[in-house]
Amino acid sequence: MTTKPVDRAAAVRRALRALVARNGFHGTSMNAVAKQAGVATGTAYTHYASKDELVLATYRETKAWLAAAVTAGLDTAAQAAERFRSAWVSIYRYFEAHPDHARFLLQVDNSPYREAAHHAAIADGDPLVDQMVLPDVASRLLPLPLEVHYELGFAPAVRLATAGIELTEEQLDEIATACWRAVCLPN
Repeated sequence: MTTKPVDRAAAVRRALRALVARNGFHGTSMNAVAKQAGVATGTAYTHYASKDELVLATYRETKAWLAAAVTAGLDTAAQAAERFRSAWVSIYRYFEAHPDHARFLLQVDNSPYREAAHHAAIADGDPLVDQMVLPDVASRLLPLPLEVHYELGFAPAVRLATAGIELTEEQLDEIATACWRAVCLPN
């Protein structure tokens, strides 16, 4: 019988995400990450030269998983408002199922890692940003910075899911529609 090799780098990222979600960055040392991952501290440093490098790798992985979940069911032929609503609900559902991922991303957004993490994620190609620059969407959006569109448009989905607020499908649709109106030019 063969055993599946342990992906120690993935275990280290998973441990960082969980610890930061629970304790924040200041309460998460590389020693604690290694212990949580079940590896020696030296092993963690073998995969990541620094905590900064580990944070960026974990952020990129988390954002990639979110993007895959959001775009998996996205109907690219749908109208802009419907694609936004679908993405919004998918974000909420993803974070409802993965609250540590949401808390980790919120910790990054409120830390000195924010700018480097956002640049890294954009460099990887962000499907949500790609959707926002499509002509049918871009022509409807208020001329605001990307960060403002995120805060008014998608951040409520992240925060509501993180808070564990259970919403009906009707409420999700109403909130997503309100968020879409918040970032759009008046008709």
